[in-house]
Amino acid sequence: MGEIHVNTLSIGVDIGTTNTKAVLFDNSGQVLIHEQYSYPLITTDADTAEQHPQSILEAVEFVLMKVIQASKQWGELSHIAFSAQMHSLILVDEHMVPLTNSITWADNRAKYCAEKLKHNQMGDLIYRNTGTPIHAMSPLCKLLWFKETQPDLLKATHKVIDIKTFVLYHLSGQCVTDMSIASATGLFNIHKKYWDDTALNLVELALHQLPQVVSTTYCLSMSENAKNRFHLHKQVPMVVGASDGVLSNLGVDSMRPGEIAVTIGTSGAIRSVVHEPLIDPEGRTFCYILDDSHYVIGGPVNNGAVTLQWLGEQVLHYPHHSEDPIDFEEMMHRAKSVPIGSDGLIFHPYLSGERAPLWSSDAKGSFIGLTLAHHQGHVIRAVMEGVIFNLYSVMTTLTQISNITPTSIKATGGFSKNELWRQIMADIFNCQVIVPEDYESSCLGAVILGKKALGHLNDYEEISSWIGKTICHEPIKGHVQQYKVLGSIFLDIQKQLLSTYKHFSVYQQQFKNQTDERDHNDL
Repeated sequence: MGEIHVNTLSIGVDIGTTNTKAVLFDNSGQVLIHEQYSYPLITTDADTAEQHPQSILEAVEFVLMKVIQASKQWGELSHIAFSAQMHSLILVDEHMVPLTNSITWADNRAKYCAEKLKHNQMGDLIYRNTGTPIHAMSPLCKLLWFKETQPDLLKATHKVIDIKTFVLYHLSGQCVTDMSIASATGLFNIHKKYWDDTALNLVELALHQLPQVVSTTYCLSMSENAKNRFHLHKQVPMVVGASDGVLSNLGVDSMRPGEIAVTIGTSGAIRSVVHEPLIDPEGRTFCYILDDSHYVIGGPVNNGAVTLQWLGEQVLHYPHHSEDPIDFEEMMHRAKSVPIGSDGLIFHPYLSGERAPLWSSDAKGSFIGLTLAHHQGHVIRAVMEGVIFNLYSVMTTLTQISNITPTSIKATGGFSKNELWRQIMADIFNCQVIVPEDYESSCLGAVILGKKALGHLNDYEEISSWIGKTICHEPIKGHVQQYKVLGSIFLDIQKQLLSTYKHFSVYQQQFKNQTDERDHNDL
């Protein structure tokens, strides 16, 4: 580690989909204080997922205020560094006033635009240039949806920005976006590191309508206004940072070949670091920028722990504790009571369509192999195994395009608190699973990137000592062999059902239209 003042502190801010977190770290990466502020996701229908930009700005300012004030008892602030959700989109006027809400990665209204683009040569070219799969999540496809459904609004738009750009503009007065966030828009050429002409022409955007793109280690100065609001007596550099996904790899020290980062919260992702852009010929994986010499390849999944929540709430109707909507402890107890592989019951967890590895909004969930002998414990365990099998199918794609063989998995997210789920992952992936005990990986990753930006860190190899206590699971040989057989069946069924999902989707839409029409006539 380079030379650092003894009492120098750092703040990592993570602007997430459900909340914003700010964490104060000391020189050794230990957490001193943690604050978070939640906000709602606006879901007026099944495909809409938006947020109020002003609510998120207020959340950022709230947590920053709390942590900055608390930091004064420990020492001097070195820097503030930012992490943020990917794929957000806000249309703003010439005064940077939002004309829309922040449209999140989870918004699915652009799915038909994405399907049309995905199946032609231009879609393939844009994916190869940008590293962002053609899917409704990407700002590129959201802009195509605006172009098709609200062309006048798009024409009235002064700039197209993301949520981190919106926040940083209000803290600094500068309209910038980092290369990491830009590389997840479908509009940025990761090879040339510049906005992509083909993508911009497709959505009819001019360069001046986009933020200035800067390195992930770029430093901003806080405006006098903001400095006074936070009661700061001198400038504290704000490092623009990167996206939450790539920073999570950095925050769990998963930077070497074979080290895989896996996050499972409501949704999930699996990621590995490479040193040059790596694109899947079949468009199944992403490639996003971490910094000037590191890229992160991987795949995001829609269906993580939300599948278990669905099972508990909508199917099993478990009694719950007053402070917890579902009795997960009881669910885990039942899952442990059945053998691995759930006695041949397989669950495909595509309850909300799927991104990697299918990239299909039409994908549906299914139980395969259900018999009269199966009970609740089997169903619960099959759901848990299905989520991990799906992530493993993404890993097989990464192995095909990069020759990466996992040697260890650094796991984070809500699922990592559960011993059974961690062991299932170790057995299905047939490698060691390591879980850090006590920090936010994206916030820590942002702080580490900030230290490199300020010259306090020479190389990422130096961060291993920051990881602290971990929980480790080794694969169990007998389990590995059984899961290998079941995993092969899982992948085979996955391929066979791909053509069927479209038929299901058409039928469900027709049924919904008929129901809506009957309801309308009954009014």
